[in-house]
Amino acid sequence: MTIDIIFKLILIASIFGLSLVTAMYSTLAERKFAGFFQDRLGPDRAGPYGLFQPLADGLKLLTKEEIIPESANTFLFLAGPSLAMLTACMTSAVIPWGTYIEVDGHKLPLQVADINVGILFVFGVVSLGVYGVMIGGWASNNKFSLLGAIRGASQNISYEISMGLSIIALVMITGSLSMREITDQQSGFHGMNWYVIKQPLGFLIFLICSFAETNRTPFDLPECETELVGGYHTEYSSMKLGFYLFAEYINMFISSAVMATLYFGGYNFPFMHDLGLSQNVVAMLGVGALFIKILLFIFFFMWVRWTVPRFRYDQLMRLGWQVLIPLAILNIIITGGVVLFFQ
Repeated sequence: MTIDIIFKLILIASIFGLSLVTAMYSTLAERKFAGFFQDRLGPDRAGPYGLFQPLADGLKLLTKEEIIPESANTFLFLAGPSLAMLTACMTSAVIPWGTYIEVDGHKLPLQVADINVGILFVFGVVSLGVYGVMIGGWASNNKFSLLGAIRGASQNISYEISMGLSIIALVMITGSLSMREITDQQSGFHGMNWYVIKQPLGFLIFLICSFAETNRTPFDLPECETELVGGYHTEYSSMKLGFYLFAEYINMFISSAVMATLYFGGYNFPFMHDLGLSQNVVAMLGVGALFIKILLFIFFFMWVRWTVPRFRYDQLMRLGWQVLIPLAILNIIITGGVVLFFQ
């Protein structure tokens, strides 16, 4: 019992640290990719190849002056970024990062909490994330912040419906809400029985909704600089602003992990059970395979940001309500027919 508790604590600390480091260096990767796409260098002065730039940015945010507007609701103004950061980090608890490792005869799964409603937990926590945006925008007592918060709330509510409907079709195939069980079901055919093959339309809908849920271009209307100065975090400075920015990158990291887990086999990789290696080595290779998939998704998020222009707000809402929701319902009907007549 003791070794299980110690291992869980180490795992929680490791996932939290990895989330922060990934978010931190995602900022550098984004600026490097932007430089590449725009035929320039990007940051290259803070350390070799600019590797210390995220540390310099973090130090700058920590040392900047704390400013709270006189007319702001102080408690909610501070609670907004804290809630955004908290919900961003909580989602990782139900993601299976690997199979399990063996220590002194104990099988220790590489997952903080294997609950049988893991997908519902993810959706519940993600739906709470909008409160961080809404509270921060309203508490700032700034019209641009409020407009950004209203946009963020309506955008998240609209696209969560399509995302939930796309997952219903996946659950109809898997018969489970447990993320570990869904991942294990994809280990067939030498680790290549991925659900993206069975649910291509569902994955496409989930991917588009992930862009909207994380406020990434072309769906970054809540913080549209050309219209709203900075949107819901216009009045924020110092580390409170840093929390909002970090939460966005952590959400991108977690969204990538969820998509890799549900549709691309998670920690499964080709011929993982045919290598003849020890369980611990296979588990670590599985973790590496999952992180490769996550990094590829993060690259795709960044590629789209510097390639596709921002939607107009009416186009954003029309896509969510008139295109994605009917497509998601059609996907459920088709999946139901396939499950009924062919399984």
